[in-house]
Amino acid sequence: MQAEFRAPRRRPRVYEQYEAPLPVSSHFRADLINQHVLVCDPDHIQKIHNQGFFGKGVLSRARPDHSLSDQWEQHEGLFLPIIPQSRYEELLRWAASALAAQGLDEEAVNQTLLRLSQPVEMEAVRREVGGGGAVNGHKGEGQAAGAEPGPEGGASPHAKRLRPGSEVEPEAERSCRLDPQDLNPDQDLDPSSDPDGLVPGPGFVLVVSDSEAGGEVGGVRQVRRTPFSLTEYLQLSLEEAFFLVYSLGCLSVYLHQEPLSVIQLWRRFRSLRPDFVSSYAAYHHCRSRGWIPKGGGGAKYGVDLMLYRKGPPFYHASYSVVVERVDGAFRGSALRPFSWRSLAALSRITANVSKELMLCYIIYPADLSEAELDSPVCLSRLKVQEVIVSRWVSSRERAEQDDI
Repeated sequence: MQAEFRAPRRRPRVYEQYEAPLPVSSHFRADLINQHVLVCDPDHIQKIHNQGFFGKGVLSRARPDHSLSDQWEQHEGLFLPIIPQSRYEELLRWAASALAAQGLDEEAVNQTLLRLSQPVEMEAVRREVGGGGAVNGHKGEGQAAGAEPGPEGGASPHAKRLRPGSEVEPEAERSCRLDPQDLNPDQDLDPSSDPDGLVPGPGFVLVVSDSEAGGEVGGVRQVRRTPFSLTEYLQLSLEEAFFLVYSLGCLSVYLHQEPLSVIQLWRRFRSLRPDFVSSYAAYHHCRSRGWIPKGGGGAKYGVDLMLYRKGPPFYHASYSVVVERVDGAFRGSALRPFSWRSLAALSRITANVSKELMLCYIIYPADLSEAELDSPVCLSRLKVQEVIVSRWVSSRERAEQDDI
């Protein structure tokens, strides 16, 4: 029976514009660190995510737009993020822990943080950023990159967030030469780039009292350096990374500063995920059909993928997808074995969140050998069969028959 296609539910508030698909002429870089594929270059992060919605921010729920604060204010001609005093003290504690972990004694840590946390005159701020005219990744007269002016000279409410990875930092630090411990906030400082053992933060912040941050007006405001830098990276799933490498040819994945070939990457991903062949075949199929598959959101509903039209900012997910590997007779060891009870529960959960449950069967030919699976060429021999699972509600059907 042919499944009935339901129009996706549009989100009521959309603050983004749909950009063109990812241009194949561009070429980006990512690094394989442990079991994660990370994109660290700020320009690459923006293009990969915005033009195809690949990956998620390591510090954000989805879009890689983490910043110290969601509130910005024009202060003597420059836009600065506003953080309360308690938040600033928390950043100081993080910096103290990082410095102590680097071997500095307590006195040296206290002196370094005291010098770093002193109020900064705006003239000193302008001199420091005068070359590029940027504060916290903002350009020109303090205006956010790509932001439109808001009322009374302020920034637009939807343009106040930091551009991911746009902190003022040395060019060498913008590459992906990082250790896995760099993902730990307590290990984000590199003593080798500063004589005092402390890397400058992403710029400057406007520190206000906690009462003013809560809505009261009249507190003291001071411009200070950011003592601790939390750098946002874009994390790609294994399927997303291989699709960009194999299907679009616009990404190179590096391991220990050496680029991996397509075959090397395929074998590496297979060693990390035994079911990678099936999961990538399903991902590739859905992408080729024009859907935006996301794997992270599926864990909430007990499925492998969520399918979006155009992208998560514009529509709610339409389908919850379970990937299954079978042979030509639809037999095989299930990747996720279902009982009637668990399948009914999953179907009910999917219906309660206004989605449809799809079983995506990856059909392996009987003569497909293990040696063939060691190369992505095997994808040409796999077939995909989609089955929509729906609940039969007897009372609803009786009511429809009575109407007839």
